[in-house]
Amino acid sequence: MKYILILVIMFGSLSANLVYDGFKESNKGNHKKAVELFDRACSDENMDGCYNLGVMYDKGYGVKEDKKKALELLTKSCNAGQMDGCNNIGAMYDNGYGVKQDKKKALELFTKSCDGGNMKGCDNLGVMYASKNKQSKKKAVELFTKSCDGGNMDGCYNLGVMHHNGYGVRQDKRNAIKLYEKACGNGNVKGCFNLGVIYHNGQVVRQDKRKAKEYFGLACDSGYVDGCKQYKVLNEQGF
Repeated sequence: MKYILILVIMFGSLSANLVYDGFKESNKGNHKKAVELFDRACSDENMDGCYNLGVMYDKGYGVKEDKKKALELLTKSCNAGQMDGCNNIGAMYDNGYGVKQDKKKALELFTKSCDGGNMKGCDNLGVMYASKNKQSKKKAVELFTKSCDGGNMDGCYNLGVMHHNGYGVRQDKRNAIKLYEKACGNGNVKGCFNLGVIYHNGQVVRQDKRKAKEYFGLACDSGYVDGCKQYKVLNEQGF
């Protein structure tokens, strides 16, 4: 399961403004200044500040990397209802990053996050269910659908995979293509890559290697290595 920490911003109070300013500084590469601002917001009990400060400690941005401190801050934000924090702690337990791997704990945290409206949490929870039995795959489809409908493109991609393969749902490759297109159009590189494979092989759609090359190129441009490899092969073939 991919482990991603993302800074979040909110507007309103003075402490929220500190979070916003910290977010801007981080985007400019001024990580030490961002840490200072997030720390001030967290000290003022702004949980977005605590969450973002946890991200900085986890990644070692502007401060020495400290997984224990990151977990402490993310847990504080999660306990106060910051669902991004719950999702990311879940990812830490799921993968054993900075903590002893604990799938049961991860499941609890992803559930809390999803129930709290975090669509990435729903996607991560879906991934856990998808790896289990046939009945669990149906639950995974429900969770990926919720995640996708809520705007999470990983959820759309994963839902596409379920439809493509008939996991937990009746196989529907045309619907899978629509879901991959939605995911790809909103920056999900795996969705772009899968579309490339579909057009390259002529699955459901008419084979079109030029179109496949375009999709592989989109995946490559976003750093997806397999996309770059397939783009190079088609390019050398004259497409």
